[in-house]
Amino acid sequence: MGVLGDLRAGGLELTLAESDDYVQAALSLRYKVFYEEMGAKPTPEMAERRQDFDAYDGIADHLLVLDHERGAGPESVVGCYRLVRDDHLEPGGVFYTASEYDISPIINLEGKVMELGRSCVDESYRNRSTMQLLWRGIAAYIFRHDVALMFGCASLHGTDPSAMATELSYLYHHHLAPADLRPRALPDRYTSMDLLPPDQLDARLAMNALPPLVKGYLRLGGFFGDGAVVDEQFNTTDICVMVKTDLISEKYHKHYDRTARDLGPA
Repeated sequence: MGVLGDLRAGGLELTLAESDDYVQAALSLRYKVFYEEMGAKPTPEMAERRQDFDAYDGIADHLLVLDHERGAGPESVVGCYRLVRDDHLEPGGVFYTASEYDISPIINLEGKVMELGRSCVDESYRNRSTMQLLWRGIAAYIFRHDVALMFGCASLHGTDPSAMATELSYLYHHHLAPADLRPRALPDRYTSMDLLPPDQLDARLAMNALPPLVKGYLRLGGFFGDGAVVDEQFNTTDICVMVKTDLISEKYHKHYDRTARDLGPA
C-alpha cells in the first residue's frame, strides 16, 4: 500500500513517485503530451532528452497513475501531477506560478498552500475514471499534509485569447476569486479575461468548451485570478486557479473514518 493509502480504479493504481526512475518516466510522459502532441516548443536540451523538466521537479512530489499491465516498473506510468508545497521551497524561494502572476495574496494566507502543475495523462487513458483517481490522490495528499489551499496555472490550448473569449469571460464573470485572495497576472503578461459582457454568455456552451481539468477545479469550488497569460512555449493560454481545501478535506475525512469503521478493529 502506498503512502496515500490503497488508491485504485480498475487496473490502475495511484501513488507518489518513490524513486528517480519513476520521476524520469513522468518527465518523459510530459514531453510526449506537451511537446509531441500539444505543440509546445522544447529547449534543445529537452529535445535531446525527450523530457519536460525544470528546477521544481527535484523538490516536488510527483503523483503518478500506474498501469501495471504495461510493466512492473517505470514503464507503467500513464499519468502524472506535480505537487509543490510551501515547505518544499528554500527560504526566499518562489513558486512557478509567480513567473506569471502576483500570488502574494496566496502566499500571505494563513495555513499551508500547495501548487499543482504539469498535469498530464497518456492519450489512451484520458477518461473519467483516470481523472477521478487523480482527484482522489490529491484529496488524500492534502488531507495527509493539512493543505489549506491549492493553486496553480491551468491551461487552455492555443495562444489566441480571442478564440476562447467565451470560456475566459465565463470564468471572469462567474468564478473570479474574492478580492482579498485574487492573484493578478503580471503587468507585462496580463491579458484581459473580460472579453464578452455577461448578457452575451451561454454558460452551457462555455462549460462544454472548458478543458476537463478546469471543469474538475470548478466542481471542487475553484475560482480564478484576474488576467490570462499567453505561454508561447507551451502553446497555451494560462489562467490562475485556486481551491480552498476545507470541503475536500472534510469529505475525505468522513470517507477515511467510514473506511476505518468498515474495516473494524485491527
